[in-house]
Amino acid sequence: MSLPARALIAAALLASTGANAQSWQAVPSGTAAELRGLSVVSDKVAWASGAKGTVLRTVDGAGWQAMQVPDADKIDFRDIQAFDARTAVVMGAGPGEASRIYRTTDGGATWKLMTTNAVAEGFWDAMAFWDKDNGILFGDPVKGSFQVYTTSDGGVSWREVAARGLEAMPNEGAFAASGTCLTVSGSNDAWIATGGSATSRVFHSSDRGKTWRAASTPVPAGAPARGVFSVGFLNSREGFAAGGDYKETRMAGINGAYTQDGGASWTPVEVAPAGYMSVVVPVPGAPRALVAAGLAGSGYSTNGGRNWTALDTTPMNTVGFASPSQGWAVGPKGLLMKYTGPALNK
Repeated sequence: MSLPARALIAAALLASTGANAQSWQAVPSGTAAELRGLSVVSDKVAWASGAKGTVLRTVDGAGWQAMQVPDADKIDFRDIQAFDARTAVVMGAGPGEASRIYRTTDGGATWKLMTTNAVAEGFWDAMAFWDKDNGILFGDPVKGSFQVYTTSDGGVSWREVAARGLEAMPNEGAFAASGTCLTVSGSNDAWIATGGSATSRVFHSSDRGKTWRAASTPVPAGAPARGVFSVGFLNSREGFAAGGDYKETRMAGINGAYTQDGGASWTPVEVAPAGYMSVVVPVPGAPRALVAAGLAGSGYSTNGGRNWTALDTTPMNTVGFASPSQGWAVGPKGLLMKYTGPALNK
């Protein structure tokens, strides 16, 4: 193991000083790039992505292989969607053509550029898939409205949707911090989380992105670095919005909210540990469990987000789980961690 890799692991372990310091175990990632995208397929297969065209993959749930997409060394891969050990779609985020989609069908041995954002002022934030064929992609406002695209062939081709109800407020935008400011449920529902304007909002579509309805959340906004960064749903009705201020990572106060009506209304919650949360995800196999994480650390809920328990204070960008007892996290400077704590279903 190289000295930089040892240093990264040691730093991550020393940072795990919360209530359950052994919940996460640092493992070698093979890169020092900032990692923000994560897609957990199973207990054996997972993919991650990050800056400088970086993609990671494991096929045994233990060792990870780091790779770089050719001619993408300047692209920041903020989101990735994997379907199996061989097939994945990765999204670059950035101004105009820096927002782009690549796809592999051979485990990352080769990649094909599928599409780029043709609008110079556009900036893609996240993508999500209902199934292996049908997905949705969205980006920051262009001419006053958020961009939305859909695919029906697994990310090979994308079509911009003339969506209704996505008009943005002044200074409103989404945060491409974890690939989870967009989420889906079932076969038609999608949600988008925003911030930066006077209030934070969550948009909901029940027709695969054609029409949207926005609702304000109690998570504070009002500044460019503040708002809802992530949204996750347990089903079509119950969900959670997480956020904060990425410039004030340990700031106490409301950093989450739960909904029981599909996002029409939201109830404020303080996620533990206190501070900035960039991701919230449901835990497969645990119908009421959620995990939230960010630069403030990580925590979990087993009752749909009403109450939270801190896991630790290791700064992370995003997390994903295969089961209540196995998950992964990625973060700054190539951080890669495996969840090794107790099952998150009690």
